[in-house]
Amino acid sequence: MITRTVSKNPRTTRGDLVNDLQRAGTKVTKATISNTLRRQGLKSCSARRVPLLKPVHVQARLKFAREHLDDPEEDWENVIWSDETKIELFGKNSTRRVWRRKNAELHPKNTIPTVKHGGGNIMLWGCFSAKGPGRLIRVKERMNGAMYREILSDNLLPSARALKMKRGWVFQHDNDPKHTTRATKEWLRKKHFKVLEWPSESPDLNPIENLWRELKVCVAQRQPQNITALEEICMEEWAKIPAT
Repeated sequence: MITRTVSKNPRTTRGDLVNDLQRAGTKVTKATISNTLRRQGLKSCSARRVPLLKPVHVQARLKFAREHLDDPEEDWENVIWSDETKIELFGKNSTRRVWRRKNAELHPKNTIPTVKHGGGNIMLWGCFSAKGPGRLIRVKERMNGAMYREILSDNLLPSARALKMKRGWVFQHDNDPKHTTRATKEWLRKKHFKVLEWPSESPDLNPIENLWRELKVCVAQRQPQNITALEEICMEEWAKIPAT
């Protein structure tokens, strides 16, 4: 009954199971429930936060994956990946725990869907390639298309030069409206940038998410106490990320 219940609803807590079994006339402890589930290959884990995807998003992501499935590694080494992220000064996002089997962390039952939203203490834009991190800057005002083009002009090309990207390198950014305005597309075309076509609602396909995670963990360990310190520590920790 225990395994069947959590397989049907991974968000069931040990307390829920204790109560269900008690109503059925069986008295067990939370430790017994944990041991029973572990023997079945299940462990309690924090539910992954993933984009809230519609069927059209799923199909677009699958199409992208299939089209690039056989791309050689050197093609990906010639991509500059970019994104924006927010860094919070205090606190962590809430988590939920689920019972799951190994390698099942991305099953819909085991995740917490999220939607994009603004806010946060500081916003950063950064980029990187297989050769290492590029520039990282703080976005101090509400970003619009004009500001985004200015960020690219001041930071993308210098990053490409510093990273010694090969001729014909490819630029990746997502489909945020600021990135896909007609003016921005025209600016990229005039600069002769080759842009990687990107499916909507696909932040988890962008490997820069791994760098954001690395950065946030390192920053949290240093416990900045104000926004100025937060920005300084972000820049310091980003610069420490090795190419490997």
